[in-house]
Amino acid sequence: MEIISYYTSGRQEHWLGELKKCDWRAGEYLCRLLAEGTFFDTVGEGSELLLLTEGDELISFCTLAEKDEIQLTDFTPWIGFVYTFPEHRGKRCAGLLFDYAQRLAAEQGKDRIYLSTDHIGLYEKYGFEYLADMESIYGGTSRVYVRKAGQRYG
Repeated sequence: MEIISYYTSGRQEHWLGELKKCDWRAGEYLCRLLAEGTFFDTVGEGSELLLLTEGDELISFCTLAEKDEIQLTDFTPWIGFVYTFPEHRGKRCAGLLFDYAQRLAAEQGKDRIYLSTDHIGLYEKYGFEYLADMESIYGGTSRVYVRKAGQRYG
């Protein structure tokens, strides 16, 4: 397995086709941002779309982004659009992406990464700690988690 960046892969058309196989509404939204060229406008310049691949197959993906649905904070960067294809779930593929994202964040001088979700008990196994409930740009609240430098899963 290999982790690559969507934007530096040189194969955006192929990977967009793979991303479109995702059966998740947020995945569809991500594909629309990529196809329309509005990804960076939405999540911030310098953001990354990280792909866990096996040859030409997309296994899992997430973003490491300047902004997320919780925007009235100084928190950055954010892990977002986390998805693992069903046939690869239970293998902790997302953990590989989180570790990689943590290293990228550290290279940018950041000692924490943040995540906003409604899930309870999913991200803790990857080293994330519950921080607080915060207001989402979509209305309502979302659970915010933090993962500090040096924390890894399993």
